[in-house]
Amino acid sequence: MSNEERRDSLADQAAAWVPPWQRSAPESVAPDPAPDPVEAEPVEPDRAEPEPAAPESAQLTAPAAVESAEPADPAPELGAAGDLGAEVPLEGSPGAKIAEEGAGRRQRGGRTRVVPEPPPVLDDAELRGALEAILLVVDEPVSELTLAQILEQPAERVGPILDEIAAGYTAAGHGFELRRAAGGWRLYTRPEYATYVERFVLDGQSVRLTQAALETLAVVAYRQPVTRSRISAIRGVNCDGVIRTLVTRGLIEECGTESDSGAYLYRTSTMFLEKLGLNSLDDLPPLAPFLPDDVEELADAAR
Repeated sequence: MSNEERRDSLADQAAAWVPPWQRSAPESVAPDPAPDPVEAEPVEPDRAEPEPAAPESAQLTAPAAVESAEPADPAPELGAAGDLGAEVPLEGSPGAKIAEEGAGRRQRGGRTRVVPEPPPVLDDAELRGALEAILLVVDEPVSELTLAQILEQPAERVGPILDEIAAGYTAAGHGFELRRAAGGWRLYTRPEYATYVERFVLDGQSVRLTQAALETLAVVAYRQPVTRSRISAIRGVNCDGVIRTLVTRGLIEECGTESDSGAYLYRTSTMFLEKLGLNSLDDLPPLAPFLPDDVEELADAAR
């Protein structure tokens, strides 16, 4: 073959050559042609299986084919409070049900936060009768604050009414009286009728304290808090048995321990004030009139 023929043959081959990306695929493996984006049917939102995605070349050439088939969210509407950021869910949707449940909870919460109505204010006569009824059943002095809380009345009203009741009993000459004791109020029989009351209550039984118990109780009352050893040193005898008796009867009680020795400390109880008719320990009579003249000499001798 001559050179000219060879050049013609190479030119014909070059003219007939087709690049690989432009060559047609075999019929057995040829993919379906991509549908026209304009004529393609819209995808139904409730279809169970999603449609296969379009080829990448179709996505580049037809942007409309990749748009979501679901309808766009509606424009936000004004909320219940008028804010632009609140969205109103469609009626019948899950969001609407959740919103209704939340509104119900807020309503129920609003009912629980309702301020209760103030208690009715009792007039003086009704308040007086209520106080007298309570004081007849108490077994220990009750404070004005406790009475005010029970009756749901201001404490400033309870105190003056109690004073009026006490003054009325005294003026009427009843066999009982209302007086303060141990920080509270209680009804007591009058001292002039104590003989008859004692005869009825005791009925031949003696409940008086012994001389040793009275002396020990006096030491605790004026030197409290005090330890057993200190009580024994003041009286000059062992007081363990007497102290147990006073604790059993509720006239004295333990109130901690001494920091140095760790011994138990004792003080008088509320029953002690109640039995003696005292409102506080400040009502105890002073000891100075009962002390001997040579008390300083006795103290020096004890040292």
